[in-house]
Amino acid sequence: MSLALKAHLTELLQVAANSLDAGAAISAIQLERPKNTQHGDFSTNLAMTLAKPLRQNPRAIAESLIKALPASEYVEKVEIAGAGFINFYLSPSAKQAVVREIQRQGEKYGTNDSGQSRKVQVEFVSANPTGPLHVGHGRGAAVGDCLARLLAANGWAVTREFYYNDAGAQIDNLTVSVQARCKGITPGDAAWPENGYRGDYIADVAAAYMARETVIADDQAVTGKGDAEDAEAIRQFAVAYLRHEQDLDLKAFKINFDVFSLESALYREGKVESTVESLIRSGHTYEQDEALWLRTTDFGDDKDRVMRKREGGYTYFVPDVAYHLDKWQRGFERVINEQGADHHSTITRVRAGLQALNVGIPQGWPEYVLHQMVTVLRGGEEVKISKRAGSYVTLRDLIEEVGCDATRYFLAARRADSQLVFDIDLARAQSNDNPVYYIQYAHARICSVLSEWGGDVASLAQADLSLLETEHEAILMQRLGEFPELVANAAQELAPHMVATYLKDLAGDLHSYYNAHKFLVEDADVTTARMALISVTRQVLRNGLELLGVSAPEKM
Repeated sequence: MSLALKAHLTELLQVAANSLDAGAAISAIQLERPKNTQHGDFSTNLAMTLAKPLRQNPRAIAESLIKALPASEYVEKVEIAGAGFINFYLSPSAKQAVVREIQRQGEKYGTNDSGQSRKVQVEFVSANPTGPLHVGHGRGAAVGDCLARLLAANGWAVTREFYYNDAGAQIDNLTVSVQARCKGITPGDAAWPENGYRGDYIADVAAAYMARETVIADDQAVTGKGDAEDAEAIRQFAVAYLRHEQDLDLKAFKINFDVFSLESALYREGKVESTVESLIRSGHTYEQDEALWLRTTDFGDDKDRVMRKREGGYTYFVPDVAYHLDKWQRGFERVINEQGADHHSTITRVRAGLQALNVGIPQGWPEYVLHQMVTVLRGGEEVKISKRAGSYVTLRDLIEEVGCDATRYFLAARRADSQLVFDIDLARAQSNDNPVYYIQYAHARICSVLSEWGGDVASLAQADLSLLETEHEAILMQRLGEFPELVANAAQELAPHMVATYLKDLAGDLHSYYNAHKFLVEDADVTTARMALISVTRQVLRNGLELLGVSAPEKM
């Protein structure tokens, strides 16, 4: 309802501005929610923005605008504040309309069709299949999946994709590590590979390979040969084994992908080679020092980049260019890559490579959301080591410690580009200090009240909402009305943390209302009105938690 009200108020202001011959001077009308509810429900600085073109005092302009505003049943009064702010106070019926809107839309409340079913691909996690997913991958998984949910809520046709870097030096290191374990060599031995992986999981892979176990990755079965000398068989088995393990981690994290892509397939299908040939034909490459270079400085890079090394083989950004060309050819209007901040250096060169292909890819494609590191604390001390992984905290460690819901919320609850401290003790706490508990308890609390009431929720469509007269009720209805705009803005800014913050605020409003008023009172009509309000609050809590992939328990 907030979006509709803002559109309505914007239209009123436009009419008023036109009457002052100021319509042409307006680039955009800004309407904001005042932090202090005493300053109204919406406020605009329009008078200030018109001061210069109209050469008048902003306060005088504000007075003229207010006089020229058309009458509206949704506006109770309009006041001038400060240097010329115009504050709108909505009528009670306008505020109460949100309850009817949520009752009508249910689980669809907050969604819109702005994406118009256009194709967007969200690539996230994309971990090397060389070990268990670490907590950084977990942050990427939480943020990426929430982004996909947000975009779908805004009407986009979303494809979730996971890209495996299953070629290159890291896979070679995995192979020799597993091979060494197959031969009985351990990390403490002199013969252990210099760049070998030391976690206990390497021993698990080796034992499974030597036992001729079968693992399934991407619906393909790979069986161990039990031959410690067959490096290629070990490579294939180890990659499949760890892909399967990562898939189990993601399922425990309620993450599902539509597409899995392999770097090795880009080479096998000739897509890397054909992309290089296209870049050469484009005229943006040159040979120097026995290496092939891409003139990325033509597209804003600070220096040109090597594509094919002197000793042979392509640098790591070349298959990335081929992979993104493949995405473009699959028809994705938008591509959003959620990755760790260590990928920042590749953005310019990947985009430069795509521009150099001259196939119509727009500048700034693909889009990137980069997340910063995660620090894990327990008892106020940083946790760095997982026995299973050998040198880092795994996603599975966190899920086993605090559960899926808390892990997902905590990893998505801050801006992706900010450092994140994951406090295990806080995530496990059953107190109001734990935001996950606080939000879920608000939902469970409403369920408990509705259960005690025992009426038919469908009958609440007939409630007399004019009886919702308290300040707490007005605040709660205002917050509920903000949800559609919040969902739209969070998708626009690719910022799922905004949903987490909103839910915490909504839960706070609900708890304050609960502590200040009885819901089940002698006046049956007042009870029914309050049941209607808390039932739609429950619906919005559910809708918001669904965007984060977090459950909405009915009992706690």
